[in-house]
Amino acid sequence: MADSTADVIAAAMPELRSWIGRKEIVEDDIPLTTARRAAAMLDVAPEVIGPGSELPRSWFSLFFASNALQRDIGPDGHPNKGLFLPPIPLPRRMAAGRRVRIMGALKVGQAATRTAEVVAVEPKGARTSHLIVLTMRHTYAVAGQPIAIEEFDAVYREALPPGQKNAALPPVAPPADPAWSSRVSLASSLVFRYSALTWNAHRIHYDADYTRDEEGYPALVQNGGLSMQLMLQAVSARLPGALTGFEARLLRPLWVGDDITIAGDTPVDGRAACWVIDKSSALAVRMDLTYGA
Repeated sequence: MADSTADVIAAAMPELRSWIGRKEIVEDDIPLTTARRAAAMLDVAPEVIGPGSELPRSWFSLFFASNALQRDIGPDGHPNKGLFLPPIPLPRRMAAGRRVRIMGALKVGQAATRTAEVVAVEPKGARTSHLIVLTMRHTYAVAGQPIAIEEFDAVYREALPPGQKNAALPPVAPPADPAWSSRVSLASSLVFRYSALTWNAHRIHYDADYTRDEEGYPALVQNGGLSMQLMLQAVSARLPGALTGFEARLLRPLWVGDDITIAGDTPVDGRAACWVIDKSSALAVRMDLTYGA
């Protein structure tokens, strides 16, 4: 099976690499309704946001949803591959990491764009299976000027044989003696609201039968984008300056319904770090941030 998958990947790579450089532009006017729903989801008083309000710098990814037609949604809930994303011949997709530079903030009612670009498509060999890593770049701009540039990696994996479960990843100990920490509940209602806000229909976040039977996970999987948004929300209030960027790595799955701990160090010299500790006391997400005056 492994050799057959390797052959399929090798045969597909010339076409997949031809997709590098393809772009898609999504326009948005940063609606007041969406901004207030984002605030409510993050326990910020919605009424403090009005027409023209400048939004937190970390909120850029809560807008610009791609409006794929329903007939173009695939069996996993993502838009079918081959429309804008390359036709990668592996069915299971998970987020892996994100690298972001932030130069400004969005304002309510402001015309803005997100340009998505395919940056790289690379095959990787894992310990027990074959992977393909897709790297995308999103450029968020107002009046043609970037306010954030984000690169992120999505990992595509082989289908699991019927009845097989995903192997548990070895735990990594989190940093000791954080300067601050807070407990957060990954309630199913929170994950639902985030998925609705960002127009994310990936079934591993809400369809328990699909998640267990097709993807081999023991429970609904927490959305990685939401984990990062919760981390940014927690750390931004502790930064002595404006957020200018971050790099995040998703190291271990989190499960919907769990309680997690978000912790961090003391910001110093324009840098800070925060991380997520899962219910087994293992490091699940690591984020390194930069800030300015």
